[in-house]
Amino acid sequence: MSELEICMEKLILLFHKYADEDGDKKHLSKKEFKKLVETELPTFLKTQKNPKAVECIMKDLDTNKDDKLSFEEFLPLVAGLSMACDKCYNLQQKHCKK
Repeated sequence: MSELEICMEKLILLFHKYADEDGDKKHLSKKEFKKLVETELPTFLKTQKNPKAVECIMKDLDTNKDDKLSFEEFLPLVAGLSMACDKCYNLQQKHCKK
């Protein structure tokens, strides 16, 4: 597999690893989502000023308002954080060239 295919596989496996904790392999419950964010995104979580950040993020991602996240609902978080990290990377590269 290519490097990108490996990354995609890891993302899918990671989602299902956490989603499987309550027996529903296709969705993250609030508890599973919180555990995923706390474990897999600790640096991001430390930068949040709102103590209820995880709950707010889950609410925003849960487009069908069923109090759980499908893989499709989860992906915008990964995409958004990736784009933010890319902006930081680009700023750092621009700053280093000066």
